Amino acid sequence: KMAEKQEEPSNAQNGEPDNAEEGEGKKKKLKREDLPPFEIVTGERLPAIFFKFQFRNVEYSSGRNKTFLCYVLEIQGKESSTSRGYLEDEHAAAHAEMAFFTNLLPRCEPHLRYNVTWYVSSSPCVACADSISDTLGKNKNLRLSIMVGRLFMWEEPEMRAALKKMKSAGCQLRIMKPQDFEYVWQNFVEQEEGEEAKGFVPWEDIQENFQYYEEKLAEIL
Repeated sequence: KMAEKQEEPSNAQNGEPDNAEEGEGKKKKLKREDLPPFEIVTGERLPAIFFKFQFRNVEYSSGRNKTFLCYVLEIQGKESSTSRGYLEDEHAAAHAEMAFFTNLLPRCEPHLRYNVTWYVSSSPCVACADSISDTLGKNKNLRLSIMVGRLFMWEEPEMRAALKKMKSAGCQLRIMKPQDFEYVWQNFVEQEEGEEAKGFVPWEDIQENFQYYEEKLAEIL
């Protein structure tokens, strides 16, 4: 009976997943244990479900304790190059903002110019903001623009001071507008294969939330 069973084509060939759930479970388990402290994913796009949850510019961001950072890195010199990808925090070992500087741009060559644009689900914590200010202070050939979906702990005096310091270090900080979310959707989010690229569908309160955070940021800066 067993032998007969093995000769039958597996469900996978009939377009049905063959024990898909069991396989998924195994894969997930393996992945979690083997993960480095943060994951750098370059040249790939983030799953739409992550985008829809993490990038939502809601006022109360419960459960959204991960930072997703999509970046565009332009290096200008004799040969200019542009790269893009995304980073996500894994556990608390390193925040995505710091992982960018330790792994993707550990040093700035003095004869090159670096233009970096980040689209981040929420603004940096105090420690990251201070590190960003220091990095910009040390590298005059580095320009950094950060578009954030939400402001993180913006009521805290230390946080407000850290954001001001970033601004005086030359960092351009702004709140993501609906068009920015659309840009991230088109450039950094996985599109379903074999279908026409799905257009970005703005959530109901996207515009009000943008205005809310924009006012807060203007007050702080």
